[in-house]
Amino acid sequence: MWAPRFSYESHRREVVADGERLVVRGIDEVAELALTTTILLTHGGAFVASVSVENRGDSPYMLDAFSVSVPLPHVAAELGVFSGRWSDEFRFERFVWPRGAWTAENRLGRTSHEHPPFVFASEIRADEWSGEVWGLHLAWSGNHVTYAERLVDERRYVQMGELFHPGEICVYPGESFTTPDVVGVHSSSGFNAASWSFHREARRRLPRDLGPRPVHLNTWEAVYFDHREDRLKALADVAATVGIERFVLDDGWFGSRRSSSSGLGDWIVSTDVYPNGLTPLIEHVRSRGMEFGIWVEPEMANPDSDLLRTHPEWILATEGYDPVLGREQVVIDLTRTDAFEHVAGRLDALLRDHEIAYVKWDMNRWLVQGSGADGKSAAHEQTLAMYRLLDWLRARHPEVEFEACASGGGRIDFGVLTRVERFWTSDNNDALERQRIQRGASMVIPPEVMGAHVGPSPSHSAGRRHSMNFRVITAFFGHMGVEADVTAMSDDDLDDLRAGIDAYKTWRHLLHHGDTVRFDTDPSMVVHGVYAANRREAVISVAQVGSPDSLRPTTVRVPGLIDDCVYTVTSLLGRSIDAVRLTGRDLATVGLPVPVQWPERAVLVHLSGS
Repeated sequence: MWAPRFSYESHRREVVADGERLVVRGIDEVAELALTTTILLTHGGAFVASVSVENRGDSPYMLDAFSVSVPLPHVAAELGVFSGRWSDEFRFERFVWPRGAWTAENRLGRTSHEHPPFVFASEIRADEWSGEVWGLHLAWSGNHVTYAERLVDERRYVQMGELFHPGEICVYPGESFTTPDVVGVHSSSGFNAASWSFHREARRRLPRDLGPRPVHLNTWEAVYFDHREDRLKALADVAATVGIERFVLDDGWFGSRRSSSSGLGDWIVSTDVYPNGLTPLIEHVRSRGMEFGIWVEPEMANPDSDLLRTHPEWILATEGYDPVLGREQVVIDLTRTDAFEHVAGRLDALLRDHEIAYVKWDMNRWLVQGSGADGKSAAHEQTLAMYRLLDWLRARHPEVEFEACASGGGRIDFGVLTRVERFWTSDNNDALERQRIQRGASMVIPPEVMGAHVGPSPSHSAGRRHSMNFRVITAFFGHMGVEADVTAMSDDDLDDLRAGIDAYKTWRHLLHHGDTVRFDTDPSMVVHGVYAANRREAVISVAQVGSPDSLRPTTVRVPGLIDDCVYTVTSLLGRSIDAVRLTGRDLATVGLPVPVQWPERAVLVHLSGS
């Protein structure tokens, strides 16, 4: 039966720990199918919907598509979506909802840089602080489709669901299939409030309560594959002096991995580079008061690896075709029990035998023509296998934190968020481009899970030179880290970096427990910050990203504070400004006075109410 029609069978409402849940059952006696729709209204202001189909017949039922549909009112006249690519994630684009259908499809086997599964609908006049806004997200880390239709009678709806390859999903008699969660939010006061609901839902899903987010040093842009133990120890020594709290050893520590062309998949410490193992480096890092973290890419391997020389059958490919290479690597078929157990065993031993507090989990290529043992596409099952592997490792090593990375921001979604404490937002550490990337990402993920690093100058991704102050303020509004050779920095830069890290440590409780706010300004500026829940304190960044229209000082309207509260405004980092006292009403109507700045400069200000 290709076109089932379901009739109401039953419903129930129940109060649960996270809110109130509605479960509705439908039945199609002809198709011999049952449909269960579950909607959770959370205390945080979001709804979470999923749908399950059960096969009550005696023949298989093939699913070509299975999505959650959400109706929206006709005043939702605009759509807002994210696009991007590697090193250019979370470009937010708004456009008038066209007649007919708008759709985005992702077939890359991961959440993707190009079409992350988030969509907003809004009134035409909506901005950060006003207007009705609806937001939807598919909490899934694999292939997906978003379909938004405006009907001729002006009704509108959005469908979100997993995208299936032909023949991939079949529901056999007695079995059922459930969609990933669709998370929905609504605001009658602009995009900021919609973001707060997304952030509360993200925090609800985290695998643990997060304490203060430790400042990272990631070694990648400092040493790349040049893993000399003395050089890494020197990095740790300087890192400790500026206040770094976690040292993360990136790619290059294992097997024959001296470049991107070999060794991937051989998760054994390289005796060529570390003849005495990793323990001496780990002990050195810990002696300097820092935790130790490490990089892995468990879903991938180089053809030039001991793993694939021994088990070439473990490649996720299609029989009869040569595997498609990407980044000189292939995908390991984690749907195979033997391959899964091998990878799990290697990672388990790594964490068991070393004092590792943190794992950066990367995925640097797409799934292309990946078939399982039955010849069908394995994209769905591979995503579930990745979830199982993370779940298994977390159960065995509950003290270890994990980061989701996929060439930067290619795997940012609320499905994997139940298994990780951090996202790597982008491989692009250029502070100017990070201003835009992080602003887009802040619409859907909270700052405490948004990896944000102080990169080198010149930037390795864009070639620009930026002051340490601009780099620090840009990295301030996330889970802050450093990805640069601190041993090569000048004393002045180290002093500025230390001051920035000290300020981050002072204010990270506010940054990571308050409400992220963005302000509508002309394109030459990026202004954003965090408000305390009681609205009596705020930290705001004013970044000049282009040439200002005027050479006179200007103001930025700062709504949403307490009208009659008097706020003392002082500068924390960047250009010093004279302290002023303004009411919340003044800040909302007249605005926050900001200095004239050259392009690619920023000032960080603090508002304290009394």
